Parts: sequence; structure tokens; C-alpha cells
Amino acid sequence: MKLSRPFRFHWLGVVVAVVTVGCQMQPVSVAGRAALAAAPMPQGNAARITIGAHMVWGGEARCAVTEGCRLVLIEHEEGKVALHRIDGRTSRLLDRQPVAYHPDSAIWLSDALVAAAVENTGSLDIFRVEGERLVRIHQAQVGFAPRDVILASASQGQYKFLATPYSGKEVAWIDWHEDNRQAATSKKVRWCEAPWHPVRVSKIPGVQGGGFAVACLDDRKVVVVSDSDLLAPPRVLATFGGVARQARPSPSGQWLYVALETGARNARINMQSGELQWIQSPLTGSVAVAPLSDDLVVWGEDGKLYLQRLDSEAKVLETRWLKTSGFSTGLQLIDLDGDGERDLVVLNSVDAVVDVIYGPLWGNAAERL
Repeated sequence: MKLSRPFRFHWLGVVVAVVTVGCQMQPVSVAGRAALAAAPMPQGNAARITIGAHMVWGGEARCAVTEGCRLVLIEHEEGKVALHRIDGRTSRLLDRQPVAYHPDSAIWLSDALVAAAVENTGSLDIFRVEGERLVRIHQAQVGFAPRDVILASASQGQYKFLATPYSGKEVAWIDWHEDNRQAATSKKVRWCEAPWHPVRVSKIPGVQGGGFAVACLDDRKVVVVSDSDLLAPPRVLATFGGVARQARPSPSGQWLYVALETGARNARINMQSGELQWIQSPLTGSVAVAPLSDDLVVWGEDGKLYLQRLDSEAKVLETRWLKTSGFSTGLQLIDLDGDGERDLVVLNSVDAVVDVIYGPLWGNAAERL
């Protein structure tokens, strides 16, 4: 009997490894998901919908001129890639396709292509959206069990991915062409221990141009590599006493915000000077981050989000709150209903629904829970 590997939680400074037996997991029924999605939730003035999806470890929304908005989700324990359509403030499940044990993340490559990172096969499974169905067209080997995948570049059917591991120090740069005439190629580089949730950055201190940054969960630091040499050893931007869970840039690229899961504070790094600023947290810390502007940021936690407005020295000027449906480890800002306000897709990684919270987020957040 195969056991799933630990899902990392770091609460109150204590690392707790929660191990589940895969065959003993009780999936939430369709009826149960519908009931959860329909359940009312205290939310202040924020309009929202919930989408039934079990243990969503990754996913991404994408809006296209001809196709509208669609959401690809990874149902981690059930081994499924799910495709949903979002029409304004309603959603509809289009398709769910099985993959090998423990998929972890999924991204859009184009309006018609999706890539999913799958641990058991050590692969990126690539799907084409045909009508309302997901059709698998390729399986690119990574060389390790991937936790995350992001798109590094795309041009005329040629795609470059960055895949990072659930555990270990190696990352992989993968090249694939959608004509599938040749197998995808992979080049590995050592970065840091457990580099979760990499992200593109437009600025790097002391360097012209941008690159890619990542928070290293087990090494408790943030590292970056420049576009000028993706295979070079990464540069350490900051090291922390608390667990570095996720790093995300502000819209201008001026700041790289870092969610620290422990230590009662988060951080941001000035991506021009390299200065590190500490941000006081009203909780133990946070597990996800989504900057709305250079000085307005959303942090994810268990059952809640907190929004902070900061001054130039990262002092908290005001904090507001939004309820969520679970352990909110994934945040994406995107205008889903076309009203010009950014909405927030919240992936709840150990729960049964995804939250979509409609903007304006700051204006609709509550002063207290």
C-alpha cells in the first residue's frame, strides 16, 4: 500500500507532517460539493461564488476574447485535472480528466493548451482543450516529482517551462514544441531545498532585466536567477528564520513580497536596491501572497485573507479581512466578470471548494472578522 508523502504544515513554529493513506481518503461526493458550494458564508460586502473541487493544490484562470474565462484546477488527492468555465459570476464544470497519483499544479500555455505537473509519473502532462473537453496530447518527462510548473516563454509553438520539485534541490528547464515531432528536452540545475511556487520577476537587484524567483520552503530563503543565464547558480536575495512559503512581485516589479508561514511577520524585498523590509502580521504569518499594488497586499491563511495597506517603510497603516472556505494556499488576481476590477481566485488546498471573490477587494473587505 502506497502512502502519500507529507503535506507540509508549519504552525506556531512546529513542523507538522500530516501523512494520509491514499486508499483511505474519503472523496467528497458530488452532492456534498454542491452543498458546500451553496452554503452561505459571512463575507462583508464582497460578492463571491464557490466552485466544488477537492483538495486543489494548483490551477489557473485565463480569459480569452473568443472563449471567455476558464479555470483549470488540480484535484490533488483524486488525481484529476478539471476544467471549469466562468461566465461573469457563475461557473460550470466542463470536464475532469484523470492523471497519475498526486498531480500538484496546472497552468495555461495558450488559450487551447494546459500543462499539469504530476508527481508519480515525474512528468508534465499536456492537454489540448477541444470544445469542452481536455485531451492529453503529450507527456514531458521532468526527471523528478514536480510540485510546480510555470511558463518561462512561448513563441510560434515552442514552449519553455520551469518545473520545481516537491522535495529536493533540482529544478528543470524543459523545452517542448506543440507539433510533438521530438520529445521534450530537460536541463536540470541545483537551486535550493523545496523551491515551491516559482514566479517571473521583471527586476533583479543590481541586474538589468528580470528573471525568476522562488521561496525555498525548507531552506527558508528566497533565490533568483537572471534571464541572461537561466542555468547559472541562483543568487540568494534573503534568508529568514521563519518558513518562506511563497514569493510574488508587486505589479510594477518594485517589490517582491514573501509569505512567511511562521514568525508573526512577512517580508518584502526591494528589487532595485535589495533592501529587506519586515511586515507585521496579525496572525502567525501567511501561506500565500498576492500584491494588489506596490503598497497594498493580500495574504492567505487558514479560512481567511488579510489585506494590508503599507507605507514606504512597510509599516502597516490599515488591515482588512475576507473570509475563505479553507486553507488558502493559492491566490490569483484576474478580472473575471469584465467590470475593470481585479477579482481573486482562492485555491483551498485541503478543502472542498475554490473561492472566487469579486472586486473591489479592498473596498469590500471587512475591518474585522
